[in-house]
Parts: sequence; C-alpha cells; structure tokens
Amino acid sequence: MPGTLYLVATPIGNLSDITHRALQVLRDVDLIACEDTRHTHKLLSHYGITTKTISYHEHNEQQRAGQLIDQLRQGSSIAVVTDAGTPAVSDPGFRLVRAAIENEVPVVPVPGPSALISALVAAGLPTDEFFFAGFLPARTNARRARLSELQSVPGTLIFYEAPHRLAATLKDAYELLGERDAVVARELTKVHEEIRRGRLSELAAHYEREDPRGEIVVLIDRNVISAAPQQSSIAALVDQFEREGMDQRGALKKAARELGISRAEAYRKLISERNH
Repeated sequence: MPGTLYLVATPIGNLSDITHRALQVLRDVDLIACEDTRHTHKLLSHYGITTKTISYHEHNEQQRAGQLIDQLRQGSSIAVVTDAGTPAVSDPGFRLVRAAIENEVPVVPVPGPSALISALVAAGLPTDEFFFAGFLPARTNARRARLSELQSVPGTLIFYEAPHRLAATLKDAYELLGERDAVVARELTKVHEEIRRGRLSELAAHYEREDPRGEIVVLIDRNVISAAPQQSSIAALVDQFEREGMDQRGALKKAARELGISRAEAYRKLISERNH
C-alpha cells in the first residue's frame, strides 16, 4: 500500500498558531519535505520534533517530486510544509499533489494558518466572494495589464506583494480600478502586525512616504457595479451594503461614494426611490 502525502499548514508568524494535529503528523511521518529546511528546523526544534527533513522548493520541485512519489509508492508517509502558511498556495506543493493523485497516493490536508484568509476576515471588506490572485507581476506593464484584467471581478481582490513594490502596486490599482476601499495587512500574527484600511489613493500616498517591511497582503473592495449590474440605484446599493453588515448610515455613505455624489444627494435619491 502506498504511503500518505500530508499538506501541513504551519504558522505565518506566531509559533503558537500551529495545531495539535499538525504537530502529531510532523512527528509521525517518515519524512518532511520543506521549502527551506533551515527555516523549518526552527519550528521543529521548538516543539522537539526530530523527523528527517528534505528540501522541496520551486527550484528543485520538478526533480524532487519524482523522488518523493517513489518513496510514497513504497509506503513512506511524507508531510509537505512551506516556510509559512498552507502548502501549494503561492508556494511549492501543486506539482507533488498532482503527481500523487496520478499515482493513486492518498492526499490529506492538515488545515491551519493562511495569510490570505487571516487578512480577509480582519479587513472589513466583503467576504461572500473573493478572488486570490497570488503575486502580481513584478514588471510595471505586466502588472498593470493584470490589474486591468481583474477590473470587473465581482468580489474582493486579494494579492500578496513585496514591500518594495507596494506603493507602485497601490498607485497602479488606483489608476486602473478606480477609487475603492482597500486594506494593507502586514506582518500578520507577528510582533509588528499592522492592518491599515483606507481608500486606494490614501494608501498609495501613505506607502510612498513610508518604507514598509515584512510579508504583505493587499485587499481591494469589489467592483460594486460589476458585482450587481442591476443595482444601479442608490436604494439597491444601500440594501447590498446593509446585507454585508453595515448600518444604514454607513451604507448610505459608501453608496454615495461609489456613485460619486454627496451624502445629502444620496439621501434625497434614496427617499425618492423608496417612495416610488
């Protein structure tokens, strides 16, 4: 019988965030495939785990996957971990999972930390629909082209971004997506955790002045009109925002902002629409 491939989520900062099940799996498997063995050894040492490790990263993924599949087919159980978070989400793991499935090797997820989910639930942006786009292209033209493609996505947009590109990305997003609510979540679960909320233009201006560091998640509110084309009226927008958890005052203010009108004008339109 083949062994089992475990995809084990590990902390994105705070070592206490690892689950009891994850620790048990890491102790019990025959081998741990790590994005960076040196980084993972810090976690394993902290919990007194002595399981053998091997490197498995983007530069050796194709070659190493074959070796690991051979071991799995011979009955070994292997855990895959990355430096932080959930394997195969903007990290190595996808190729190995596909190979395991093709070879009828059981694949078992061991859930845990994920930067994109942690950022989403704390952002205060709609969570009913979201689109995770991983890392945007590093080159300006390619990045702007990708943002243009995502312009009409009817859900909260989520990206990972490098600190030195953050200001440029926010500026590009403002120019291509228009003024929207956005959030920059930085160093989640770590000592210097920061969740900064604002309009795209405000955040772009802030990070042009400030030199951010660490792991960064960028979240941008949905395209409201694309999310619900039939909701061109102020009343429909207010109803939508109220369903998302806002009170009427906040919903009216946001609807006015989305339509580019004053709150007083929005209120007059709202009363008029509801009276008809």
